Amino acid sequence: MGAYSGGILQAIGLKISSHLHTICIIFKQKNLKKRGPSLILVIVIALGVIFMARSRREKRNEGDAGFNRSETRLIYTKHARCRMDCRMIDETEVKEILEKGKINYSKSEPNDKPDPKYALEGITHDGQSVRIVFAPSKRGMVVITVIDLEREWQCNCN
Repeated sequence: MGAYSGGILQAIGLKISSHLHTICIIFKQKNLKKRGPSLILVIVIALGVIFMARSRREKRNEGDAGFNRSETRLIYTKHARCRMDCRMIDETEVKEILEKGKINYSKSEPNDKPDPKYALEGITHDGQSVRIVFAPSKRGMVVITVIDLEREWQCNCN
């Protein structure tokens, strides 16, 4: 984590500490000493879950940094070409998903070194719901595979 992240963590820690102090004062005023520790524990756990979710979201956004949607040179693997032929998906649809598709992080590997992979999903101009896996490279954007999410096609691609 960088200095920026450390500063954020410190600020969050101070904020949580001040909130817990306020909660303790309220419990003392309302004679809730018996339930106070367990309620504080629940609150601390909830804040921890929120913090972890935000951290995970920030890491996902960091993974987008290496993904250039405006890459003009597309390099199709033999496998991708075969899948495109089987599933009746053409190059214009691949470019369309590259430009407008949504990254599916559960199917992507954005932090893989040296070859990150991004699974983009969307609807093509002819109505197909597809997932296309891209891998940025120095030579251009490599199209690894093309998947129709709604229909199973007969293919003999190896």
